[in-house]
Amino acid sequence: MDGKNIDKNTRVVYTLALRRTAKEAKRYVVLMRLLKILAIILIAIVAAAYAVSYFYDKYGSFTVKISKYDMIDQGLTLSETPDYTTSNSRLNADILYDMTNISGEDLPDNIDKINGSHNGEGYIAYTFYLINSGKDTLSYDSEMTIENVTNGVDEAVRVELFVNGEKTVYGKTKSDGSGKESDCDKEFASSTEVMKDRREKLGPGEKDKYTVVIWLEGNDPDCVDKIIGGTMKLGMNFKIVETT
Repeated sequence: MDGKNIDKNTRVVYTLALRRTAKEAKRYVVLMRLLKILAIILIAIVAAAYAVSYFYDKYGSFTVKISKYDMIDQGLTLSETPDYTTSNSRLNADILYDMTNISGEDLPDNIDKINGSHNGEGYIAYTFYLINSGKDTLSYDSEMTIENVTNGVDEAVRVELFVNGEKTVYGKTKSDGSGKESDCDKEFASSTEVMKDRREKLGPGEKDKYTVVIWLEGNDPDCVDKIIGGTMKLGMNFKIVETT
């Protein structure tokens, strides 16, 4: 083989090697782009999960709200204690994770005697005060709403509401539609409301005390395995309807 053929063969080898290198470089660039896209997607998923967790943690499994207009203009305010130093338009109860079913008969006798969040094993308990710090006599509407529910867990949930010491237990209508559960005083007002009521003539300086207790009733026929992992978020809203 002469020198020309050797040079020609060498050039062919170099050309093939360069082509392979170019293809490998292209694959590398494509791979890196895919990895960057996957990383962005993963970050977005993590951020979304964090955001959901953040807002759920921030606003709790039970939230109390009044209109800021009612607070500023009429002096209606919320507090976890009967004596307050700051006006609040929103209160958030502490979350109870991994709630297990209990019997309402096992709730403490003094459950409405402790201020603020006082959750126990298997139940959420929250006591707060609605205070008229203004100069007018007020009438207001109260409404407890079901803001989120999964896995049909509301079928077995009980909500015990104390208003100035007077207790009412609410539960969803029996799944067969035959009325309220035997351990309940009233049925949920609707599929999205636990209760609604009107308070007449709350005078200046007067306060109403509320205690909300939430649990899964183990004796409910709908307290079955299919609701495991379910979640429920409740909110209570107050709105002035009349002033004098």
